[in-house]
Amino acid sequence: MNNVKELYAQWLKGTEGNEELHGELLAVSGNDDEILDRFYRNLEFGTAGLRGVLGAGTNRMNIYTVGRATQGLSDYLNGKYDSASVAIGYDSRIKSEDFAVESAKILAANGIKVYMYSRLMPTPFVSYAVMRLSCQSGIVITASHNPSKYNGYKCYDPRGYQMTEEAAAQTYEYICKTDMFGGIKSMDFDEARAKGLIEYIPDEIIEEYYDLCLSRPLHPEIAAQSDVKIIYSPLNGTGNIPVRTVLDRAGYKNIRVVPEQELPDGTFPTCPYPNPEIRQVFECGLEMTKEFKADLLLATDPDCDRVGTAVLTGDEYVLLTGNDIGALLVNYLLSQRKALGTLPENPVVVKSFVSTKLVDRICAKYGATLVDVLTGFKYIGEVITGLESQGKKDDFVIGFEESYGYLIGTHAKDKDAVAASLMICEMTAYYKSLGKTLADVLEELYEEFGFFSNKLLNFVYEGADGMAKMAQIMSDTAANPPESIAGYEVLKHYNYNTSEITDNRTGAKEAITLPKSNVLAYELPDGNFVIMRPSGTEPKIKIYITGTGESRDKACAIADSIGEAMKSLLK
Repeated sequence: MNNVKELYAQWLKGTEGNEELHGELLAVSGNDDEILDRFYRNLEFGTAGLRGVLGAGTNRMNIYTVGRATQGLSDYLNGKYDSASVAIGYDSRIKSEDFAVESAKILAANGIKVYMYSRLMPTPFVSYAVMRLSCQSGIVITASHNPSKYNGYKCYDPRGYQMTEEAAAQTYEYICKTDMFGGIKSMDFDEARAKGLIEYIPDEIIEEYYDLCLSRPLHPEIAAQSDVKIIYSPLNGTGNIPVRTVLDRAGYKNIRVVPEQELPDGTFPTCPYPNPEIRQVFECGLEMTKEFKADLLLATDPDCDRVGTAVLTGDEYVLLTGNDIGALLVNYLLSQRKALGTLPENPVVVKSFVSTKLVDRICAKYGATLVDVLTGFKYIGEVITGLESQGKKDDFVIGFEESYGYLIGTHAKDKDAVAASLMICEMTAYYKSLGKTLADVLEELYEEFGFFSNKLLNFVYEGADGMAKMAQIMSDTAANPPESIAGYEVLKHYNYNTSEITDNRTGAKEAITLPKSNVLAYELPDGNFVIMRPSGTEPKIKIYITGTGESRDKACAIADSIGEAMKSLLK
């Protein structure tokens, strides 16, 4: 743990020229708990970059922690490359543009060329810019779907996906060597532009991205033929212009945008937790359906790399999960491309290993290779890069995570809610032409392949004590794996930290081929499964549950019973 009192004194002195942050520190003088929370640790830089609550302190997102990270990134790049360039983008969050500008000034002062979007832009546009402009890294200022008090700093590698463990560890070494208040180079923004060190990314590259998204539809004619009605919400984030532009150019004209959530606003006034996984973000859109009976509701998160959906089924709207949409997209792409004769000879689908196993059975039907990877879209990006190196990039069909992230095509190597929104609209229009909703098609998939209930539980542990408790829970559970869960025998337990699978019946061990990670998993009879891991971006432990059964009710009941057992385990 950091020397909290010493750091507090250093920050009081170091922030004297910053009225906002200095005043914030003065205001908590004498409040030991508040000071502890701000300084007990440094925000950790990892493969997901930085993420934290806005404010003053080493455990906060502010101009100093962002500056230190950028100086460390600059030192890493200058040590690795003879010359380097970085693409920068930012979302609508509080301080996002400020942090982006500060990062650009620091990179420029270190002799690194900066290509920067002149306005807020979705995360996948930065992934594209890194590859398109042959950059050595990229920065996105965003905290994805976290509450408004958060912001973050994501870094990319030259191949367009987030930094790998090795690169992040090397960058973090440089960050740790940087003096927060005296070791950061910077220069005037306008001067850097005049010298050609900072250049705005031209609109032509944005247009290229739109064209790539518009090349994905399988039935491009259906947009103009369909009367499908759509309500869209960018959740006060970056998706407003890009998603609407692509849908309009594709031919979808019957679209309404949620007015309260249309314009950028980092306070997210109607949805304090701007996460398309939860029903609350759809409340304003659902209110609109009283006057405009939409077939489909779409909501993209603030940096527009995730998209959630609700579909009209009968007289009510049903929220589809990330697993639901992932399975529907996989089935639609494989089945329609096979029918059209455009399916590769060796199609490849990639998903995170915590995502629904329904996709395993769909892939088997169409002869597609399914690749399971650890959670984190960079792992999906790595698979695409591997296919590219073999001259097989066209074999890639789709990658997805259960947390509402999808990538269709190889134009980006991160989640892309712009292209995904377009494909979801096409699916809706296509199936509507057959008299079906997406919910109807999902039910058909369950009838064909078996019923799966996928349940996600989140256990939050905030502050210094919470972090310690999370670590202790993971350590204790790894050392003492349960023999049964909800009355179901644990057949095998998986420890991704030690890369071992242990058969509880025989004691036999086998290796896990995925990279080491702080993940534990438990295989139960009949395809039921439990995975637990700490979040990489929030103070919580996540529990992923798969319940299977001969009916929806049976699968849900099994998942619920496993969930209750896991709640007891994590108390």
